[in-house]
Parts: sequence; structure tokens; C-alpha cells
Amino acid sequence: MTSPLPASAAPLDPFLHLTRPTSFLDYETDAVQEFVDHVVDDRSADRRTNAVKLYYAVRDTVDYEVYGADLSVTGLKASSTALARSGFCLHKSALYAAAVRALGIPSRLVYGDVRNHLASPRLLAHIGGDVFFHGLTQVYLEGAWVKATPVFNKLLCKLYGMQALEFDGRGDSLHHPYGQEGGAMEFVKDHGTFDDLPYEFVMASMRRSHPRFVEGDGTVSGGSLADEAEPAVKA
Repeated sequence: MTSPLPASAAPLDPFLHLTRPTSFLDYETDAVQEFVDHVVDDRSADRRTNAVKLYYAVRDTVDYEVYGADLSVTGLKASSTALARSGFCLHKSALYAAAVRALGIPSRLVYGDVRNHLASPRLLAHIGGDVFFHGLTQVYLEGAWVKATPVFNKLLCKLYGMQALEFDGRGDSLHHPYGQEGGAMEFVKDHGTFDDLPYEFVMASMRRSHPRFVEGDGTVSGGSLADEAEPAVKA
């Protein structure tokens, strides 16, 4: 007969390390804590409910903007995005990952290459084609990992004539597959999951894939995705 393990030898939570603050997922900062408190009424409430609330807060209260985005070490920290209330997928996925960790919900960052079938001519010229280096988040809810993409805010989606991505905490929230109504993205390569934002890998990928777009530790200055959508909307 096998004796039960002593309490000190009991298996540890395999995802415990994915709830801790990191250099980039710095949820212990006032900026991220205040962001979470503004959205979540009760931190002890149902995890899925709170994760969904935070998803929509990141999606719609942080403007999606690529021009002039700060890609420095400081600029990509969750706390910086919480204060700036602006950024693109790299910034917004890190903020969401940090915000849910602040509630004890395990999270990881996911990176890949996507083909964007809905982008302005100016952006395509700077990117150097229609394949973009892309970031999103995985969260562990109700015993399963689900992908969440709180990236394109509702207003920007409306300007570009696409549906904003919804999230219920149970199924993956990814870009609508190309070919479906409102579809704009096609995943072409998966770079895997990461416990923290892998800065050197991210910047090397950006410089390799989008050399004209990255200027030092920032992106091309000037311009606005919303303004570039206006001619299409007015037509």
C-alpha cells in the first residue's frame, strides 16, 4: 500500500510561475493596479468574468496605434501601456497578460506571423509587405488555455469595416480567418509561447521582418491608422 505524500512533498501548481510579475508584465506597479481596479469591482469574483472584463478594457480603452509606438524596454512594459493608453499588439497583449496575472490568473504571451489583408497602403509600404509580426495572449481559465487578442479597438474596427473580436473566456479569440465576412487576418507562422515578453527576440523579429518600420527603439513617426481609414469610409 502506497503511503500518501507528506504535505511538503505535494505537487506544486504547475502554473504558479505564470501568475507572478515579471520585468515586462509588471502588475505590481501602481499603473497596472489602477488599471485593474478601474475595471474589476471584486477581485475575488469569478475569474472568467473578470478576465472578460479586462479583455474589453484593454481592447477598447487602449487605442490601437502603430505609428510612433515606443518599442524601448520601458515602452513595452505593461505599466507604460497602462499609462499611455496607446500601442499595438505587442503592447496590448503584454498589458492584458499582466492585468489577469494581477488577479492570480495564469497567462502567457504568444507570437506569430500573420498575413494582413486589411491595411492601408502607407502601412503596407512601411511594413514591407502584408506579413506582420504579431502578439497575443493565452490565459488559463476553467482548466484550459484559451487565446485572447484584445488588440483592435471597436472604433478602429468600425473605420476599417471589420468586426471587433469578442471573447467569452471559453473559446479562442483570434482574428477572423481570411475569407469569412469581416475577415482580415491569416496566420502563417507560430513562434510559440513565452512566460515574459522576450525583448531581444521581439526586436530582432521586428527589425528582420520590418526594417523600414522600426526606427531605433520606436516605430515610424507621424500618421494615424484612424486617419488612413477615413478615405475608405467616406467613399
